[in-house]
Order: sequence, then C-alpha cells, then structure tokens
Amino acid sequence: MTDIRADIHAQTGASEPGFGDYVTLLKPRVMSLVVFTALVGLLVAPVALHPIEALAAVIFIALGAGASGALNMWWDADIDQVMRRTARRPIPAGKVEPGEALGLGLALSGIAVIMLGLATNLLAAGLLAFTIFFYAVIYSMWLKRATPQNIVIGGAAGAFPPMIGWAAVTGSVGIEAWLMFALIFMWTPPHFWALALFMKEDYSNARVPMLTVTHGRRSTRRHILAYTVLLVPVALAAGFTSIGGPVYLAAALVMNALFLHGAWAIWRRDEARAEADGYRTEKQVFRLSLYYLFVHFSALLVEAALRGTGAYALVGIAG
Repeated sequence: MTDIRADIHAQTGASEPGFGDYVTLLKPRVMSLVVFTALVGLLVAPVALHPIEALAAVIFIALGAGASGALNMWWDADIDQVMRRTARRPIPAGKVEPGEALGLGLALSGIAVIMLGLATNLLAAGLLAFTIFFYAVIYSMWLKRATPQNIVIGGAAGAFPPMIGWAAVTGSVGIEAWLMFALIFMWTPPHFWALALFMKEDYSNARVPMLTVTHGRRSTRRHILAYTVLLVPVALAAGFTSIGGPVYLAAALVMNALFLHGAWAIWRRDEARAEADGYRTEKQVFRLSLYYLFVHFSALLVEAALRGTGAYALVGIAG
C-alpha cells in the first residue's frame, strides 16, 4: 500500500500544482462545517472571548481541520485513485506529490495546536490535537480500512469542533458541549450510510469495508433507521439546556420529523425498486442530512442572539 501511495504521482503524470490544489487538500467543504460548528460552540458559551481572541480561535481550529484533511488525503491517496468521486483530488490527479501533502498536514497541525493554546487555553489546544490525531490516525489509518463501524466510531472526529469552541471560551467542557458533540456524532452514521447506499460500488472497488459492502444494503437500511431513532432524543435534549429554547426546539422538531420520515422511507425500500429509480429516495435523504446540522446549529445561534438582546426576558421566557 505504501508503494502504491508513493507511485501515484509518477503514474498519473506530473503537473504544476496551483494554489487551488493546495486548498483542495485541506478539504474546504469539510472545513466549512468544522468552522461553523466550532463558531457556534464558541458563541453559545456562557461567557465571551475578546473578538480578536475569538477570531484567532476560529482561524486555528480551521487550520487544524485543514491539516486533518491533508493528512487524510495523503494516507488515502490509493483509495482516492480508485473511487470515482475522489479520483480528481490533487494527489491521485498527479497535481500534488504525496510528500507535499504529508508535510503540509504536519506543519499546519503543529501551527494550529500551538497557536490555539497561546490564543485561548491548553484544554482547547489539547482537544484540537486529539481531534487531528483521531481523524488522521485512528480513523484514516485504522478504522476506515478495518471495520464497517468506521463511520460510527470515526464520527467522533467531526463531532469535536463545537466542543473545542466551547472549551476555548470557558476552559472547560459542560453538558451543552457534550450534547453538541453527541448531535454530530449520532448524525454522522445515517448521513454517510445514505451516501453509501448509492455509492456502494465505489467503496467496494476501493476495498473499504463500508456497511453496504460488508453487510449489504438491506442491513444498512436498518442501521440508518435505528441510528436516526437514537438521534432524535439527542437533538431534542439540547433544547432543554442553557443553549436551547423555543426556536431551537421548533427547528429540531421539524428537522427530526423530516429526517425520521426519510429514514423510514429508506428502510421500507426494496433493492429492485431503489435501483430502478436510481436511488432517488436515498439521494433525497442524503441531501436532507446536509441541511440537518446547519439548521440545528443555526437555531442555537438564534437562541444565543435572543438571549443576548434580552428578548426572552422581555416576554418572560427563561433563557
């Protein structure tokens, strides 16, 4: 596997990398989700950072997320070369050498962790360091290729950012931070399994033991429904803490009803019908899952804004 990764650049043909290729290495789409959830964790905390410190915290958390992406692309270059949706990434496309991605990932990791510690506190820096390690080593190097539970356990890596944001402000981790973590953690499996239902061949060709490959689509459908049912109370629970409120609860009720309905529809589908219509329902549920977290965390921001303006106090609602 190491030889394959080292030879990718030579096999695909060298070309001069552009700035955009290095940006792509950092997985900007994933980074945007990390930045958003970390920012929410920072802004809904019970105390506030100085705006300059808050900006620095978000920048260094983003760098840490980018570092994780670069390290993941370095390690997964052989898989990315096989899968259709990842074949155009900078390393398999021959635009960036594997060693460059590794160096960039390690450099950004060190900068992000050290600077976050200096800008905020050691707990936030430690959580960021652990997140990078978890994603690059525990998930990418071990779980992804070893077990169909890769997404279940590996989902923790994407769930830490709001906790890091909260810790950067408070220097501690409260129940609210854990619930934001749990929301992302429980959302990750049904989100990725919905994708895997209509991308099964990609994972099979790359020999990645995704649940659809090891247990089949029927089992995956059952797992999606089960995890969505478990997700609902976790999502609603945050509404009854200091960061929640009526706006969040209303948004959570709507989104969880839609997501649960989608998971139920997926569970009821048989493979012949799904294949005949091009996995239309599965793709719809996957698209819905993309909005799911955005709506929940946006609602938390609205709640924080309402508490900050004293709107709840004016109408006699405890916030």
